Amino acid sequence: MYLTWTLLTVTIVVVSRLVYRKGTDLLANIIPAVCRKYPDVDFIIGGDGPKRILLEEVREACQLDDRVTILGTVEHTKVRDVLVQGDIFLNTSLTEAFCIAIVEAASCGLQVVSTHVGGIREVLPAHLIRLAHPSVKSLMIELDSAIQDCRHGNYVSEDEAHRRVAKMYCWKDVAKRTETVYHTVAMETSKSFLERLNSYYLCGPISGKFFVIIALINYLLLAIIQWLQPATDIDLSPSCPPVSPACRPLSYTTNPINHNFSASKE
Repeated sequence: MYLTWTLLTVTIVVVSRLVYRKGTDLLANIIPAVCRKYPDVDFIIGGDGPKRILLEEVREACQLDDRVTILGTVEHTKVRDVLVQGDIFLNTSLTEAFCIAIVEAASCGLQVVSTHVGGIREVLPAHLIRLAHPSVKSLMIELDSAIQDCRHGNYVSEDEAHRRVAKMYCWKDVAKRTETVYHTVAMETSKSFLERLNSYYLCGPISGKFFVIIALINYLLLAIIQWLQPATDIDLSPSCPPVSPACRPLSYTTNPINHNFSASKE
């Protein structure tokens, strides 16, 4: 389902720790560029950190006090209230493993523009996110596209985006996938020490030899530790009985996206 009306003002939201790793320097260059090109685009920035002063200096130097709002630290329970004030969520991270912030933003119905780093491309489907290289030029191209889509209503509606994200992420599904990983690892046969050394050796002509030396040193240290304190002297942890379904907490089947991040802007 796509919206069809035109927005008078487009608001870009950033919720992030204001540090170098989160690409605050990129953001500091993007803000004046966007504001010069689009007089009807404003920014709301939530978060704090050592790079906050940089954004404040840019805002003052470019005289954007009425168009760039810096909120400072935002409690997690208030993040949703900040997100629903915007139309586009911008993530400028230089490195990222998962980035829960873009999931929360998409769940609230925002278009997501993000740097293409780490595992971000695996977090959301292509129709809910625009990916850019971590550069001002690349991010501006994707922001231009997102702003035009906002103006023409060419994006997935808030309720539909929320339903799609809620379907993708729920505790029951996460627990099931985690259990599958553990079972897969548990079923693998253990390699002998010589087999592991061979695997390290094949990692590269130089790095392989380095890994083998480190492994041998670790093995020697482990042998010394076991001689000083034999494993037979260490108490074993008793096996815990499986938890019956009736004793599992209710949050096990609760959808975190549905519970915390409604797409409604009321």
